[in-house]
Amino acid sequence: MSTLTSATAAKSSAAPGRVLWHVLVVGVLLVLLYPVIWLVSTSFKPATEVISTLALLPRDPTGDNYAEVFDGVGEFGVLHYFWNSLVISVGAVVGNVLSCSLAAYAFGRLHFRGRGPLFGFMMMTIMLPQHVVLIPQYVIFQQLDMVNTFWPLVLPKFLATDAFFIFLMVQFIRSLPRELDEAATLDGCGPVGVFRHVILPLLRPALITTAIFTFIWTWNDFFSQLIYLNDPEKFTLPLALQLFIDQATQSAFGPMFAMSVLALLPIGLFFLAFQRFLVDGVATSGLKG
Repeated sequence: MSTLTSATAAKSSAAPGRVLWHVLVVGVLLVLLYPVIWLVSTSFKPATEVISTLALLPRDPTGDNYAEVFDGVGEFGVLHYFWNSLVISVGAVVGNVLSCSLAAYAFGRLHFRGRGPLFGFMMMTIMLPQHVVLIPQYVIFQQLDMVNTFWPLVLPKFLATDAFFIFLMVQFIRSLPRELDEAATLDGCGPVGVFRHVILPLLRPALITTAIFTFIWTWNDFFSQLIYLNDPEKFTLPLALQLFIDQATQSAFGPMFAMSVLALLPIGLFFLAFQRFLVDGVATSGLKG
């Protein structure tokens, strides 16, 4: 009886602390989500209200901002820019998944001369700022007549240029037992067969993590797309947002916020759909050695 009493007392004393912890977490969550909530709310405000007040909720909600976005941004509708962003993002995902998995398999399983120095050199490229290689890359693509096309944004992904994802997959591959490779070799598989039938199926968590991060980073990319894309017909969503500022003397803040919400929507849905795979992929890839 005394044991039950002490347990009940312990639970009662822990209850205020648990409530306080939940209140703190909810408060931090509201602070983090406030910019997103304000963005969505402002997208329904009239132009005069956007500039004149910082109130969270619109006094006179309107859907004209979204109607203006769908009618046309510049010369094209928002779906046109959606399609351009989708083509580039999907191409980048396919390129990174294929090339980085092959490079990781070579570093993690195959034995060849110079593997150690090459792997160390690849890891050093993670610390290399993008701006250092920007001009040489631009000159190369300009000489190949690829500027103002999607190729400069997609083609490097097929050449295993993202060392972070290669390292992520190498860590995962090194954690897999080599007995699986030996069993596949005894069954007549060569290096390609081992990769296809053994490594690739087990590499799924790391592949999903690579796909998620690549899609989000490419979809939100502005700098690279600004450098290589000059024709408004080839603009992506991030580039199309600047048209609201450049095409008129007075910036169209309402439609700009509406288009920002539409640009964030695929990212939010993508993350909600694959967040479980993202957590599993990071847990099983980044922490295994």
